[in-house]
Amino acid sequence: MVFVPAILSMAALAACSQEGPPPEQPLPSAALEVVAEDPGVPREQLARAIDTLFTAEGLGETRALLVLHGGEIVAERYGEGYGPEIRFTGWSMSKSVTGVLIGMLIADGRLRLDDPAPVERWQRPGEPRSAITLRHLLQMRSGLDHDEAVDPAYTSDEVRMLFMDGRDDMAGWAQAQSLAHEPGSTFTYSTASSVILADIATDTLAPDASPRERQEAMAGYVADRLAVPLGMDSLTGEYDASGTLVGGSHFWATARDWAKFGEFLRNGGSVSGAQIVPRGWIEFMRRPSPASPDYGGQLWLNHPSGEERKALFDGAVSEDIFAAVGHLGQFVIVSPRQRLTVVRLGQTDDADRPALVDALERIVALYPSR
Repeated sequence: MVFVPAILSMAALAACSQEGPPPEQPLPSAALEVVAEDPGVPREQLARAIDTLFTAEGLGETRALLVLHGGEIVAERYGEGYGPEIRFTGWSMSKSVTGVLIGMLIADGRLRLDDPAPVERWQRPGEPRSAITLRHLLQMRSGLDHDEAVDPAYTSDEVRMLFMDGRDDMAGWAQAQSLAHEPGSTFTYSTASSVILADIATDTLAPDASPRERQEAMAGYVADRLAVPLGMDSLTGEYDASGTLVGGSHFWATARDWAKFGEFLRNGGSVSGAQIVPRGWIEFMRRPSPASPDYGGQLWLNHPSGEERKALFDGAVSEDIFAAVGHLGQFVIVSPRQRLTVVRLGQTDDADRPALVDALERIVALYPSR
């Protein structure tokens, strides 16, 4: 018996001297079943990376996760109470949809990228806002005094526009703001700018129309030119009382349909060989704004911002990655070189956002570039 403590001590020392991290816990079979047999990378590694998003603390609540490789769904998982038929709000991912709609109207010859934005109140003699172009609005450098994501929340411009004094005529409220900077000079992320773009698109389709007519015209254009060609049957936009599409934040779609939108962007604006919007327009949306290298035309880019702002991975995986990104951790991440689209939908507070981005990066990093 006198030798037992010594034996136990030796066993403990031996355990402590093991090299490397402790062995991984067994992966629940349900976590593996959501991944295809051949997802293009080691199946268990991908399943573990996805499982982290649903089970780890400090990442918020993931409600849907899709991974598409080479155009095929290789992983699809939903949180409790959610499934393939549930529509999810895109929040600011809606901006990317609006950006595509503007590109279609430009391709149709109904708008011009570098002409003064056709906002009537900006065209008066001596009006400094007459220098604002569609390019400025798309690249978030209009110069308008839109102060977003400030505290307290009820003073923040996007909150005022969406839910308070601007809610009945959101575009009118957004267009009425004065200039804070010379148009084109300064990046200012602005949901209001995307609502102005949606209003311009609506006025182009239905000039001098009633609110109902404006809504019907815009909804028809979205369906005929985008939703039907892409097979996004669930894509639905919201409208304010003036009939303006809430194009900065209020498109809804299922997770699979958000993935179809990502694939459409990955393929340069084409679906099954049909060019839905000119390839050059998607290239424009992916081109860094002169005022912010991490932002293009209603899309976030995987480039360092030069500031504390970090929407994606700062080029740590591949600089050609881009994404539609929304409030509370909505992501459609697209990597053409990896033939990859990743969709994450859920609810994550700002404090947990960096950890969520890191977890998504681990999924993306599994795939090699071509």
